[in-house]
Amino acid sequence: MSNDILKTLKKEHDEVNALLEELNNTTERAEKGRPELLKKIKAALLPHALWEEKVLYPEFKKRADRDGLQTHAEAVQEHRAVELRVLPDLEAASPTSPEFAGRAKVLGEFVEHHAKEEEKTMFAMARKLFSAEERADLDAQYAQWKASPQLNEALAQASEKAAAALRANPPPA
Repeated sequence: MSNDILKTLKKEHDEVNALLEELNNTTERAEKGRPELLKKIKAALLPHALWEEKVLYPEFKKRADRDGLQTHAEAVQEHRAVELRVLPDLEAASPTSPEFAGRAKVLGEFVEHHAKEEEKTMFAMARKLFSAEERADLDAQYAQWKASPQLNEALAQASEKAAAALRANPPPA
């Protein structure tokens, strides 16, 4: 059986959601555990999101009808909200603070909502827009990209954008 990018991405959604749930079950006493979990979440979430933005979403957009274009626009905006606001704000908070707990909860809610909608709507559309062979090829491209220097370049660029967004609009105290 061939691989399928939609199944791979769904599996990653489940893994990230499990890590977020674990993070949200911590208390302010988890001074070392919270940053470690956040590091794991970022390591799982960012490559996934960046590849969707660079490859899957543009390919989807080329083939989508009006409803698909709206779904695409919503997904892109949700990524922007998490990558440029919610995640940087969370990283700026002290792991022992109530702000950290609140921001971690918001991150979990955003990611869970996005994953559910993406799976229900965008992935259903993508199954019709991409053949099984195309989905297998996208899956292979994704695996290659994650093992390439391009991933580190994309992560560095994303980090710079997030830092600039945080400087331009810091979180409330």
